[in-house]
Amino acid sequence: MDKFFALLFFIAFFQLLLISSETDFQKTQTFIVRVQNDLKPSAFSDVEQWYKSTLRSLSSYPESSQTEKTQEFLHVYRTVFHGFSTKLTLEQAQELRNRREILAVLPDRLRQLHITRSPHFLGLSSVNPSELLTESDSGSNVVIGIFDTGIWSERRSFHDEGLGPIPATWKGECTEGENFTKANCNKKIIGARYFTAGYDAHTGRINGTEDIKSPRDTEGHGTHTASTAAGRPVSNASLFGYAHGVAVGVAPKARIAVYKICWKNGCMNSDILSAFDKAVEDGVDIISISVGGGAEPYNLDPLSIGAFGAMERGVLVSASAGNEGPSKMTVTNVAPWITTVGAGTIDRKFPADLVLEDGRVINGASLYSGDPLPGKTYFPIIYAGNASANSSSGGRHVGSFTAATCMADSLDKELVRGKIVVCDRGGTTRASKGEVVKSAGGAAVVVANVAPIGEGLVADSHIIPGLAITESGRHTVRNYINSNPNPRAKLIFRGTEIGVKPAPVVASFSSRGPSTDSVYVLKPDVIAPGVNILAAWPDGLSPTGLAIDTRRTEFNVASGTSMSCPHVSGVAALLKGAHPDWSPAMIRSALMTTAYTKDLEGNPLLDEKAYNLATIYDMGAGHVNPEKAVDPGLVYDLTANDYVNFLCASNFTRRDIRQIARRPVSCGKKQSNKPWNLNYPAISVAFEASEPLNLGIVVTRTVTHVSENAASYGVSVTNPKGAILTVTPSKMNFKMKGEKQSYVVRITAEKLAVTPGNSVTEVGKITWSDGQHRVVSPVLVVWRQGY
Repeated sequence: MDKFFALLFFIAFFQLLLISSETDFQKTQTFIVRVQNDLKPSAFSDVEQWYKSTLRSLSSYPESSQTEKTQEFLHVYRTVFHGFSTKLTLEQAQELRNRREILAVLPDRLRQLHITRSPHFLGLSSVNPSELLTESDSGSNVVIGIFDTGIWSERRSFHDEGLGPIPATWKGECTEGENFTKANCNKKIIGARYFTAGYDAHTGRINGTEDIKSPRDTEGHGTHTASTAAGRPVSNASLFGYAHGVAVGVAPKARIAVYKICWKNGCMNSDILSAFDKAVEDGVDIISISVGGGAEPYNLDPLSIGAFGAMERGVLVSASAGNEGPSKMTVTNVAPWITTVGAGTIDRKFPADLVLEDGRVINGASLYSGDPLPGKTYFPIIYAGNASANSSSGGRHVGSFTAATCMADSLDKELVRGKIVVCDRGGTTRASKGEVVKSAGGAAVVVANVAPIGEGLVADSHIIPGLAITESGRHTVRNYINSNPNPRAKLIFRGTEIGVKPAPVVASFSSRGPSTDSVYVLKPDVIAPGVNILAAWPDGLSPTGLAIDTRRTEFNVASGTSMSCPHVSGVAALLKGAHPDWSPAMIRSALMTTAYTKDLEGNPLLDEKAYNLATIYDMGAGHVNPEKAVDPGLVYDLTANDYVNFLCASNFTRRDIRQIARRPVSCGKKQSNKPWNLNYPAISVAFEASEPLNLGIVVTRTVTHVSENAASYGVSVTNPKGAILTVTPSKMNFKMKGEKQSYVVRITAEKLAVTPGNSVTEVGKITWSDGQHRVVSPVLVVWRQGY
């Protein structure tokens, strides 16, 4: 504890000098040591021996480090600089500074490059190392378990140069399989397993022509998510020139453990549960799982059950919210012990325009990198729904939906040859529509959003000239086609644009709340970058995944909550690295209470669907803000018993709860045990609109002080419309780190008419502040009326 208090002095001091610092003296970071070489004793034949002897003579240099000879130096400098770079604790660095032969000990500083935008967008790639990257040593002692389609380990994103020894707590293994040996693991990818039993049982056996029975990734998804969470920096990364820069994951030094649970046709619950079992045994700190399905009760959902067991062992589970937005009540992975992640945009896009011959321009998006259509030539344009197969010959028409969505063999070649074809989204993948248009002789493809997708755009690397347009753009082009006897258009591709405004906005596809399982738990918890994310991609796999696509790339751009989830997994790894004693609930609390709800220009976050204001059910507590989360001031902690009490209060039976908790429980009849008293960072209560509301609802919360110094917090309240929040006490004084205090919120609501079977939600917030920290808890008040 003395070392930890001493650390805070160093943080304040070194921040003033622009010097990086650690959270405690046991944490290491990289330093550059300048040595006066002419003071080398004659007993040493060269300076490197002398340097080694100097390090080993430090009183703070652990014995174990003396055996890690390969890790003693990152570099030895002999020409333009005399000295070396190495990993040191602050204590070791200070001891070196006191040596006569040492001229300087300089923190190694990260200088900003044109990186892929999502880490930059999260504030994790400034010219000087951010506080979070510094305190966590970029996650070097944290293990992220990636539950996905495996990994392509040879990618540069997964090299282990400069990484220290594998964390001593690691107990996992590198399982060999087809085209994958122990040599495919290293100090970056420290473990790899694959799970096939459930999938084999469901499909008969794994198809060797479609899947590889090993941790190797042949789908791309797992490689992409792993490098998003924890990829090493790679210069000159791009997808055929798009998004050019340095590709780097959120926690670039975090260790990766691979759990291949998904195959060509999906992921079986039995395999997922087995992966949870092994991952917890192996010693992962974070589990990142971008897999989902329909919402199920917690006790019937193997993912929720596995996540509960992981939480009990101190493992944070980060899971994707789903891609069923913008429809309400579509969010998945909603158990309160899971951190559920929605998706937002970043300030980068890949603009492309559909220019109609009458001069109107429909803005779109594309990653097409091939030869463009002749720039000054307008091509005939046709809606695919008007070009169903056999239309020109008078034969049997295929279904209008089949043709409109450009499904295989659905288009009449005579009608589409040489034309730009407008295909509706749905039915097949976006990229495959270009393949269908190409096979029918079309010149280009326009993939149009349909209701309820709205105005959200996702760029694709089409195999023919192609772009995506919005739902409103679809209406414009269809009206043009229908009203013009000879409609014509051209496509213009504009490359990569950064500094886009507004940003972020909630991605149209991101699944929305409220949770169908409990009105008392806000889901999703937060949003994070999930649109047009550049990350590593397997060799031998095209960017579209189409058999006809012969292109190969080291990096690919993808979108989905599958991409936002590993961003939060990476941030959680950094927080765990900076605060090893934090529980999963404390990490999530820090993410939620520091999240922002205004964009980069200070305006309220918008919903990409129609660019209206985003709601609490669209974005959860808001967009993650890693640099604030590392020092949240106060956190809301939860234990396994707290979750059990919540399940009791939610009327789960003892049998139901035992399915989740793996132990007998006794719920008792505590009057204070209410589901809204779960110590969640957000407060959600529900009033029955038909019942008297004069009594109100009383909510209790307990906060833990996680800052070093004493602090006094005062509360401010923003009342939800139609409700009044009264907080007692209005001030809380904390004397020491780890101190807990409770407060009570009395919520009274006006009577509100609600139509049967519906509900109305209004949102306010409670903010605790000590002048330095702002700890924000959303407050949701729901009026509901049964049938």
